[in-house]
Amino acid sequence: MNLDSTQYDLIIVGGGPAGVAAGVYAARKRLKTLFITKDFQGQSAVSEGIENWIGNIRISGNDLAKNLENHLKSYAGEILSIKEGELCESIKKTEWGFIVKTSGTEYNAKTILVCTGSYRQKLTVPGADIFEHKGLTYCATCDGPLFADQDVVVVGGGNAAFESASQLLAYCKSVTLVNRSEVFRADPITVERVLANPKMRAITDSIPTEVKGNKFVNAFLYTDTKTGKKVEIPATGIFVEIGLLPNTSFAKEVVTLDKRNHIIVDPRTQRAHLITSASEGVSGGGAIWAAGDCTDGLFHQNNIAAGDAVKAIEDIYNFLHTK
Repeated sequence: MNLDSTQYDLIIVGGGPAGVAAGVYAARKRLKTLFITKDFQGQSAVSEGIENWIGNIRISGNDLAKNLENHLKSYAGEILSIKEGELCESIKKTEWGFIVKTSGTEYNAKTILVCTGSYRQKLTVPGADIFEHKGLTYCATCDGPLFADQDVVVVGGGNAAFESASQLLAYCKSVTLVNRSEVFRADPITVERVLANPKMRAITDSIPTEVKGNKFVNAFLYTDTKTGKKVEIPATGIFVEIGLLPNTSFAKEVVTLDKRNHIIVDPRTQRAHLITSASEGVSGGGAIWAAGDCTDGLFHQNNIAAGDAVKAIEDIYNFLHTK
């Protein structure tokens, strides 16, 4: 294992909107910063059109990711070092601060900001694992064109589900959206626009029950919660958008997580709560902050993630300069 002897003020982990916003602000505040990320492809990178990123009427997810990357790299240099292609494996508390371990190197820092986002939650009904990549998919942008002129199902009721449905309507014969509750979590303006398409229909109060098929998907089953009846929808494609789970396993030994493994933070500062065992036997040291989808914040959006990260940097700067 290689050891980087540099003593960083801050290590930022994660290359999405939160991480990049933090990196830009940290560099401008002249904090000696190491930025660690696998890539700059956040959750929104697969979106064909993002219409709520402030300052852009509409921008593709890929263009947004590239803009973020370019903005951050414009600050790279003596103050800001970028380690692209690395994953954080663990964080260990020390008397001085923390050791962040990646696949091949250990880095030292006084403070850490976790911006690692989340990953897509899998559908766990019978048949879902069998037919993944055989008609069942988690990316409409990636796989949607393969289902041109076919009947497909979208599972979910949030913005991601409706955005996927909108993409699929461009080339699919029909799109049926199945939502567990009576109320959609997506923005009303998005719901109204998508449901206005004559090829679109939505079914509410419906719990996914089974994915059926032979070599490939041929039907989706759900249970009507009002009648208790099982209903089968013929479909050759199923697109799952049922939520996200945080990428926080590497931090479980040092910070407190909620029951869904989000990092619990102080909403005023984004500072995380260190678990007792993480600081036993040491004195002084640093602190950890988190921003974006990996936190227990009530709302998760690109703009919120970026704002929370900036808030965290302001508090990190004060922490480092008032000790």
